[in-house]
Amino acid sequence: MEERKSKYNGQLRVVKTLGMGTYIQANGLTQSGGIVEKIWRQTLKKVHRSPITVHRSLILGLGGGTAAKLIRKFWPRAKITGVEIDPVMIELGIRYLGLDTSGIKIVIGDARKFKIKKYDLVIVDTYLGDKFIDITRLHLTKSKIIVFNRLCYGDKRPEAVKFGRKLEKIFPKVEWFYPEANLMFFCYN
Repeated sequence: MEERKSKYNGQLRVVKTLGMGTYIQANGLTQSGGIVEKIWRQTLKKVHRSPITVHRSLILGLGGGTAAKLIRKFWPRAKITGVEIDPVMIELGIRYLGLDTSGIKIVIGDARKFKIKKYDLVIVDTYLGDKFIDITRLHLTKSKIIVFNRLCYGDKRPEAVKFGRKLEKIFPKVEWFYPEANLMFFCYN
């Protein structure tokens, strides 16, 4: 459908298939839409079934807005802020995935420099997830959750497990959840 070069994500490509719908790939790895939507749907459904009520949500690594769209579905009145460093990804998300219809506040910038307030649900979906461990823990309200997304296939598995062990030393409660080729860590204070 469309291909673009990105300073942050390399070669971005929008793909449309009958089975997976429209999705955005960065260097051949799906970032938004497609299988990523299935992964986030399973993950957020698990959060939705918990006693947590989400009034305010933050997504670090917004991408094309897949997680934002699903947060809006599960918590229609939630205030959602999404931080994404790549303006090309945001453009493609708006053009092809309806990112601008999710009713979220979009911040284009480096998530490491974003001043985090208190949120009920924080999603960390960046390549630098470990850089946010201490920052996000400081800003969680009581009984709320941070979800870290890590790839967990092939040679990425040992790194994901090591990351999970690090989280377990920092947060009082960490649940491991395996949707598809990812590993989601639910971290609670």
